[in-house]
Amino acid sequence: MNTKPFSSGLRENAVMITRVADRQWHALDDDLVVGRGYAEHRSDGRLFVGIDAWHDATFDRLAEAMLAELPVPLYTVVDEADAELTAGWRRAGFTVRRREWEYVVPTDPRVTGLEAVLPPSGVTIVPAGQADESLLRAVDRAIRDEVEATAGWWQSMPAEVIPFPEGDTIVDPSKYAVAAAPDRYLGLIRVVTAIRPRIGLVAVRAGEQRRGIARALLAHALGTLHRSGFAEAWTEVHESNRAASTLLEGIGARPMSSNLELVR
Repeated sequence: MNTKPFSSGLRENAVMITRVADRQWHALDDDLVVGRGYAEHRSDGRLFVGIDAWHDATFDRLAEAMLAELPVPLYTVVDEADAELTAGWRRAGFTVRRREWEYVVPTDPRVTGLEAVLPPSGVTIVPAGQADESLLRAVDRAIRDEVEATAGWWQSMPAEVIPFPEGDTIVDPSKYAVAAAPDRYLGLIRVVTAIRPRIGLVAVRAGEQRRGIARALLAHALGTLHRSGFAEAWTEVHESNRAASTLLEGIGARPMSSNLELVR
């Protein structure tokens, strides 16, 4: 346990910053927890930090203690509408690295215009839970390699918070529907409905794009959600991905909020 007093400008009973576990800190005022900080590695190996504190001074003291012990670069994600939290991280030396828009997507095919959409000739949609796991992993790996070789996967795709096992990017194969050719898979869509329906990924192999496969995958996934009683789904899009934004807005999706990824 590592305790550091920060008494400059404070009353006699100074807030104490205590490291209570590996990469976890508490701010204490007379043994009362008035703030918490943590750091954790994401699936891509980057170290993300977070602070929950009621007052700016407590936030700043937690940030000072944490940053003194953690290696750089460090990352965090904030709701862009939370000006106070964003300002706190800026005071700690963080700058904006990327912005993601959160869209709410209607599922009713009469609203999306996807009711008559079919996959291109020679392509079939395999529903979630029915995909061949080896072919699913193969198309996921191929698409990630294609994106990494151009824009960079973690630079261009929405930030993923799923705790992947090392060396594995398919946590639950049952969450994926795929677009299938006779000998391989051409694209995939991942939908998770644990809290609310979220489209975590829609991707098509580079050589198969602009054939309507992504649109067919969306039509299938949203139609399935609609028949299950969900009126809306959510998804995130990197602000630079105009193709994805255009596709979503074309089916009636609306941007509702934005998140900032900050880096120090």
